[in-house]
Amino acid sequence: MADIVTLGEAVAELVHDGDTVALEGFTHLIPFAAGHEILRQQRRELTLVRMTPDVVYDQLIGAGCAARLVFSWGGNPGVGSLHRFRDAVENGWPRPLELEEHSHAGMANRYVAGASGLPFAVLRGYRGTDLVSRTANIAPITCPFTGEELTAVPALRPDVSVVHAQRADRQGNVQMWGITGVQKEAVLAAHRSLVTVEEVVDELTPVPGQVVLPSWVVTAVALVPGGAHPSYAQGFSVRDNDFYRRWDAISRDRDSFTRWLDQDVLGAGVMT
Repeated sequence: MADIVTLGEAVAELVHDGDTVALEGFTHLIPFAAGHEILRQQRRELTLVRMTPDVVYDQLIGAGCAARLVFSWGGNPGVGSLHRFRDAVENGWPRPLELEEHSHAGMANRYVAGASGLPFAVLRGYRGTDLVSRTANIAPITCPFTGEELTAVPALRPDVSVVHAQRADRQGNVQMWGITGVQKEAVLAAHRSLVTVEEVVDELTPVPGQVVLPSWVVTAVALVPGGAHPSYAQGFSVRDNDFYRRWDAISRDRDSFTRWLDQDVLGAGVMT
C-alpha cells in the first residue's frame, strides 16, 4: 500500500542526488509543486527525463539541479523558448547540460518498454531523421521475420517518476482523467514513484476515461491541492496562461530568474 505523506517527506525519501527523475504530464497535470520541492531540497546531478520538457524543467535546469536531460521537444508552450534551458546548453550556466534527444514516439515507447519489463522497444520512427547519428540510444534493427529495417530504443526505467493526479483514496490508489499522456507508463516503469493529488477521499468514484494506478505500483502519495499550477487539473483548476507568458520575461535574464527562485520558491515556498 502506498504511503500518504507530506510532499517534503516524499521528496526527501524518494529523490536523491544523481537520480534519474521523470516528472510527467502533458499540458495537464504537470507536477509543478513536486518540482519546486526538489528545488527547495537542492537536489543535484539529476538526469531529468520528460516528454516535452516545458517550464518546470526550465526551472529545475536554471536552479542547477540537472546534469543531463533526456527529452523530446522543449519549449514554453504557446510562448517560445525555454531561456534557462538554452542558457545551460549554449553557455553552461549555471552548469553544463548534457542532452539526449528523441522523438515523442521514441520516448513513449521507451516508457512502455520499461513498464513492460522489456529491455528495449522497436518502432518505425526516426527514419529520415538525423537523430540516429546524433543519439547513442537509438539503433537500427532488422526484423528477424520480415527483414524490415526498424529502430530500437532502450527501455526507460527512472529511479523515480513523479506525476500529479486528481485524487487518491486512503489506501493509496490513484485516479486521474483528462489528458493523461504517459503518466501511467512512467509510474509503472520507475523503481519508485510519487503522486501528488488534489484530494484524498474515502472511495474513488468512477469517471469516464479514467486511469487508475493501484496502490501497489505507487510508492508515496502527497496531498497537494493546486499542485499542477500553472498547468491545470481537469475538474479542479484551469491553466494559468498569464504565468506562462510572464515566465518568458522572468527566465530570459539570469538576475530576474534568480530573484524569482529566491523569493517565490526558496523563500516563500509558493509560486506566484
